[in-house]
Amino acid sequence: MEIKDRSLIEEQYKWDITTLFASDEAWEEALKAIPAKAAKVAAYQGKLTQSPAGLREFLDAEEALDREIENIYCYASLRYSEDTRAEAGQMMTSKAMGVLTQIGASLSFAQPEILSLSDADFDRFMESEELAGYRHMLDDLKRRKAHTLSEKEEKILSGMQEIRYAPGDIANMLQDADLKFDPVKLESGEELPLSGSNYILLQSDSRREVREKAFRNYYKSFKNHINTFASTYSSSVKGDVFMARTRGYESARAMSMAGENIPASVYDGLVETVHKYMPAMYRYVELRKKILGLDEIHYYDVYAPLCKDLDLKYTYEQAKAMVKKAVAPLGEDYVATVQRGFDERWIDVYPNTGKSGGAYSSGTYDSNPFIMCNFTGTIDSVSTIAHEMGHSMHTHLANTHQPAHYAGYTLFVAEIASTVNENLLIEQLLKEEKDPKTRLYLLNQYLENFKGTVYRQTMFAEFEQKAHAIIEEGGALSAELMNQIYEDLVKLYFGPSMVLDEEVRYEWARIPHFYRAFYVYKYATGYSSAVALSEKILTEGEPAVKKYLEFLSMAGSDYPLATLQHGGVDLSTPEPIERALKKFESIVEEAEKTYEALQA
Repeated sequence: MEIKDRSLIEEQYKWDITTLFASDEAWEEALKAIPAKAAKVAAYQGKLTQSPAGLREFLDAEEALDREIENIYCYASLRYSEDTRAEAGQMMTSKAMGVLTQIGASLSFAQPEILSLSDADFDRFMESEELAGYRHMLDDLKRRKAHTLSEKEEKILSGMQEIRYAPGDIANMLQDADLKFDPVKLESGEELPLSGSNYILLQSDSRREVREKAFRNYYKSFKNHINTFASTYSSSVKGDVFMARTRGYESARAMSMAGENIPASVYDGLVETVHKYMPAMYRYVELRKKILGLDEIHYYDVYAPLCKDLDLKYTYEQAKAMVKKAVAPLGEDYVATVQRGFDERWIDVYPNTGKSGGAYSSGTYDSNPFIMCNFTGTIDSVSTIAHEMGHSMHTHLANTHQPAHYAGYTLFVAEIASTVNENLLIEQLLKEEKDPKTRLYLLNQYLENFKGTVYRQTMFAEFEQKAHAIIEEGGALSAELMNQIYEDLVKLYFGPSMVLDEEVRYEWARIPHFYRAFYVYKYATGYSSAVALSEKILTEGEPAVKKYLEFLSMAGSDYPLATLQHGGVDLSTPEPIERALKKFESIVEEAEKTYEALQA
């Protein structure tokens, strides 16, 4: 697919961000007004412990300010994603982050001041009628009291946030805007452009020459800058460790998990259970090797389509219809809102030069959701729309049913709605498809979802844990050490059949999620939860749908393990992870039988 300049993309395929601000000029005016509004909120300093009514007044004012700042930052980040090379988006994002940091510092007095209440007074405030709507939030604040510092110290830490984000910002800018990739030159004379946004598409090409040359050219650029990436990531890890020690946590992981009240046993149980089911992944690698007819299977073969002469392509219009049909079990209201998203241009559809790679869902309490994707017509692209629409529907339901301070759901449950949608899509397609070759194609997609979300993200989680442990134990993270750690993990997760080329060891440098520490394991726990929920939805019908939509609507009104348990999944035990990996085993078995039938 030709990657066009953004100006050549039709408006109907671009998101409509005028629902946030009518223009960049309107955004500038809103930004200028923030400091004066923030000063009024900051004037509550010293008054928060006088009465429950006074604290409620401050919390309401702070929430109103937060909503305005959220709109400002969201608009800037969307503009930046449209073309990361454009100065306007870069400057807007920088300005928004600067204001966000300043406001955070000016309001950093709040938590220490509230926590200065004696335990008896704190409980009295929590039980008051005036603060009834903030009760869970205050309970969560009290839970973190031991790790909240003095007002002066909190102000210093708040002022450091922009610095802490810098390593990730630098790595993203290097990868998205500055890194150059040699084009893929084929023996036929054909030349294919290579970029961050089309790399996975080229890795999914049925031609091995394309996959291998794209793989080598892509990681050659990362190798050439590996010391810079090592420096940015090492700085990020050091920042995590510094914050954890400053707040009195035993580790950076403990600090991260405490934020959502998740016990360490969930993380450790995930890794242990995935290790237990490594043979299923090795079996899948062997199956790919057999179907592809390879003497050796390399890392650039892991995305290759299992049916070389079957290259399913879909238009964007077809993709929309497929997504709507897949989510039909979730009810008419759900489907109607999905249609509204298509009609009202929530989605930025196609790749363009300079556009951020990958996909995401964004938005604010006061706006509709926004979806960025790079649609290329593959089944994966269709699945991405279903995935991101799941995020957007979660956000929509949360905003509809919760006040602003509870509408934000935590990262622990953030990938569940998206993955339920993906699973409903693949199950719908398998239900309809009778052709063995196409079924094998779809089973491959299902297996890839498991591989990429449960196995691969758990592998990432192990990398993060090892990297942070080295710094916490007084060691140093060099490029060579991180390369070796990553290579060893790939060997463990993909098994003895996988031939590991040198380029594999540089892959860690392209993973942006590493700059949000201990996030990736939540993809794996979320996917496992989604397997349980999607199967309940399809087998139990309305009762399961009701619980599931209630779970999405609860958002941040309770701790994530509790809301998820309300929806029907208990992640305090390894059972959901076991169930998901047994499902993976069964899909591998079905794919093996389907392939054997094709050979008969």
